[in-house]
Amino acid sequence: MWDRRLVRLALLQQLRAVYGIKVKSGRGQCDRRRHETATTEIVGKIFGVPFSALPHSVVPEYGHIPSFLVDACTSLEEHIHTEGLFRKSGSVIRLRALKNKLDHGESCLSSAPPCDVAGLLKQFFRELPEPILPADLHEALFKAQQLGTEEKNKATLLLSCLMADHTIDVLRYFFNFLRNVSLRSSENKMDSSNLAVIFAPNLLQTSEGHEKMSANTEKKLRLQAAGIFQILSRKRYQLCWVLMVSVLLHH
Repeated sequence: MWDRRLVRLALLQQLRAVYGIKVKSGRGQCDRRRHETATTEIVGKIFGVPFSALPHSVVPEYGHIPSFLVDACTSLEEHIHTEGLFRKSGSVIRLRALKNKLDHGESCLSSAPPCDVAGLLKQFFRELPEPILPADLHEALFKAQQLGTEEKNKATLLLSCLMADHTIDVLRYFFNFLRNVSLRSSENKMDSSNLAVIFAPNLLQTSEGHEKMSANTEKKLRLQAAGIFQILSRKRYQLCWVLMVSVLLHH
């Protein structure tokens, strides 16, 4: 059986020696444990709680995925052709009401306007206690994207091996959904670049603010939007993906 600590050490040494990428120490792991010990106080809520406190659904080929994420993506699949999906803002009043219903265990997504569901989905990721892409890997992921294509792919694969199994499952599920959205860009006008700019601050939880980014940040995100995620296998040890900071899958 693999010693996870030794595996992590080997990955860190390889990243530093071959690609010059240093990964910050895992202070976030302590934060994760602290969040998880508080889950007993927030059982039943959907927003602002760690994955461990959420109800999950078993999705074939992906494993256990938060039920809200599955329900939201399933609902939006039926409106994937909607122009401006994710770009157009939903009603603040309706979003607040929907969020309250969901936190009280009510099923309400099927009858909600698609832009409201899209708004809830962004809010779900934005309000996670920690970004789904671990904060201690952000700087390393940025540096990996500055390498040549082959080196970038290999370095990103190594970085993905530092993520938890459940994180990989959730990312694969959600990025496949985003890929489906981008494939209908001729109708919904949401290509990979648009989706990248929208989801980067929600998945990365950038320090520049969740809803508003500087013009410089947006420009960088657009420049890095092409080929953001390529998921070519269902198991992590076979995973070969290009993880760009703008956070979108382009297969």
